[in-house]
Amino acid sequence: MLLELSRIQIPPGQRVVLQDITWQEFERVLEELGEHRAARIAYENGLLEIMAPLPEHEDNKEIIGDLIKDLLEELDIEFRSLGSTTYKSEGMLKGIEPDQCFYIQNEPAIRGKKRLDLSIDPPPDLALEIDVTSRTHRSIYAALKVPELWRFENGNLQINILRQDRYEESPESSIFPNLPLSEAIPRYLRESKIVGRNKALKAFRQWVKEQIDLLRSVD
Repeated sequence: MLLELSRIQIPPGQRVVLQDITWQEFERVLEELGEHRAARIAYENGLLEIMAPLPEHEDNKEIIGDLIKDLLEELDIEFRSLGSTTYKSEGMLKGIEPDQCFYIQNEPAIRGKKRLDLSIDPPPDLALEIDVTSRTHRSIYAALKVPELWRFENGNLQINILRQDRYEESPESSIFPNLPLSEAIPRYLRESKIVGRNKALKAFRQWVKEQIDLLRSVD
């Protein structure tokens, strides 16, 4: 397996799917690929997918991740962003690497930890998937009990909330209630490609402040 894997070249935007991969082989693949790489993996019941993202994928991931961070900062909510950390469970035979992930409500539980173990640590509160060249593995996220999954595809943001072990699409986030993020996030992402990242993020921060003031006036 290791020799075969070392010979595989995955062009950007393509994916390789390997069947009948044992958990031990999956662990060896992760070790060989290493932590500092562009490729993303998904593993479920012996099926291993390795995907090499396109530059567009990475650009959208970074900007949307920055928008989420700005949102959390403006709301004065402590958080921890762990990017494409590998989350896995041998008992469930599942593993996934989100494009971005955030600990928000569960941030205090993992604060300062260098290594996470889902057998004792909680999963991230929010995972982000950019579906430019890959597909979202909802069943893996649901099994790992990630409460909220955001999926960005074709310029649209879909918010999925875990209810009774299944994701249901929602018009708004349970983490950020009363904020029209499914419209705002794509809009400011588009704006970043016209006016530039810094101007778009600054405008988004101003929008968040206005939303906070609006919600306070209603209360």
